[in-house]
Amino acid sequence: MVFENKMITYDDPDDEEEAPEEEEEEEEEEEEDMVDPLDTVRTKCEQTEHCVHYKERLEACEARVGSRSHTEEDCTEELFDFLHARDHCVAHKLFHNVK
Repeated sequence: MVFENKMITYDDPDDEEEAPEEEEEEEEEEEEDMVDPLDTVRTKCEQTEHCVHYKERLEACEARVGSRSHTEEDCTEELFDFLHARDHCVAHKLFHNVK
């Protein structure tokens, strides 16, 4: 069976096709302008001295694990330490930016 989608039009069909495209472009422009404040605060917190220390430890672990072919080591502890430090910083700063 073949189903056909039929659209009933009373006006010029070209007019109906152009309007949704213009609306979509406007919505996309509005979405591009919006920036998530959480991402901004996370980026700033990652640059603090406390977080940089944990990020360096995580990167060193990833390099060490990546250089070995057979290892059971993973960087879970280092990742959790970094995320904890970053989220601790974010928790103190995030809601000051939210209106």
